[in-house]
Amino acid sequence: MNLSPLPTIMLEPLARAALLEDLGRAGDLTSDAVVPKNHHVTTVLAARQAGTVAGLDLAMLAFRLVDHNVEMTVHRADGSEVAQGEAIASVIGPARAILTAERTALNFLCHLSGVATATASVVAAVHGHRAKIVCTRKTTPGLRAVEKYAVRAGGGANHRFGLDDAILIKDNHIAIAGGIHPAIERARSGAGHLVKIEIEVDTLAQLEEVLALTPDAVLLDNMSVDELRQAVTMVAGRAITEASGRITAATAPAIAATGVDLISIGWLTHSAPILDIGLDFVG
Repeated sequence: MNLSPLPTIMLEPLARAALLEDLGRAGDLTSDAVVPKNHHVTTVLAARQAGTVAGLDLAMLAFRLVDHNVEMTVHRADGSEVAQGEAIASVIGPARAILTAERTALNFLCHLSGVATATASVVAAVHGHRAKIVCTRKTTPGLRAVEKYAVRAGGGANHRFGLDDAILIKDNHIAIAGGIHPAIERARSGAGHLVKIEIEVDTLAQLEEVLALTPDAVLLDNMSVDELRQAVTMVAGRAITEASGRITAATAPAIAATGVDLISIGWLTHSAPILDIGLDFVG
């Protein structure tokens, strides 16, 4: 997989903040008291269950910010599928530093690998269909960039990163604007020439009204499979079609079969379970 890493300048503040949260005012009292100062160890980050890896750069930063002498050798890169018990990376260096950074490194790695694993499960479920699996803005505050990176590591794609990426007119916007027509017209008059306009619809009647106004994309929210199939026929390639609303790996295949272009899923980032990864002492 050709997965571009996130720049260190973006990752380092996240790792520093997480370490400061853990170290508090006095540092790692346990490791400083129990572990000899100059003791070196070899450890491995090992998968406790099968899944997809993401977040190794953040894990590495956590170790190296505590002590730059810690070395990490990656065996299974981000985006890789791993089996239960498989070694993902070796971590070698001062024992105190490795133990101090262990939880922070694992918190990032387990969470982001969980996002990647959840994404991969849905991507696999729609294999053979044109639909892309995309995430949403339902992300952990402060972690949006890395969670969206994890979605890409799992084979998914990203929706907008923030409110400044594109215009997405939702039901409350329509209600306050006084209807679909004024909402789209105001959006078009206020948008730059490179800004895409998407609008949410709940019914086929709304979709018919929207299509007359030629948006770039339509968000088909909480529609049944039959409605989605009809909606794709109505759009006929004139706009990007996006299905949304409580979609799971079990329901995604039927939705993808309707011919929609995108399937957006919020739980990939806000509720995906972690991938269980541990740090094991080797020598």
